[in-house]
Amino acid sequence: MISEVFTRRDFFVRLSALAAGLSFFKSAFGSAGSGPTGSAGDQEISHTAESIHQEVVFPVSRERVYEALTDAKQFTKVTSLSPVMKAAPAEISHEAGGVFTCFGGHIVGRHVELVPNERIVQAWRVVTWDPGVYSIAKFELKEQGSETRLILDHTGFPRGKAEHLADGWKQNYWEPLRKYLV
Repeated sequence: MISEVFTRRDFFVRLSALAAGLSFFKSAFGSAGSGPTGSAGDQEISHTAESIHQEVVFPVSRERVYEALTDAKQFTKVTSLSPVMKAAPAEISHEAGGVFTCFGGHIVGRHVELVPNERIVQAWRVVTWDPGVYSIAKFELKEQGSETRLILDHTGFPRGKAEHLADGWKQNYWEPLRKYLV
């Protein structure tokens, strides 16, 4: 008999894969009432399932981007350059399974996977969502010469929140992160 011992990291990696599979299932079979909204962000927002895909290029190394997103002191500086500039300091664990809170506690969650300078996967939520509702935010960091292409895939959030969240990623993450890094 073969026995497998799962670590917490294994559990969260498999949970992430399950969430991605469920997202694919929803995308493949659609849902009633979904359709185009006619907004400028239509290329980023799936209308058959709630998901966001964004790609941003930063003129710095993957290491710099990874550290800015996973180091509490650095991310607090990023936050200070966003519209939420006077938020309480971020708290970010450096371990898979560890918790994070940012933007004055408005965004909270847990790291599902941390692969230094390559990938961050988070169980991510806005505190105003119903209790227990978490989405999956996956940040892939791809080397592109001396630059870094950050690829965000955000899935599993409450229906109707896509446009607000897509704008929030741009205003509260990418624009201030660019200012911080350059």
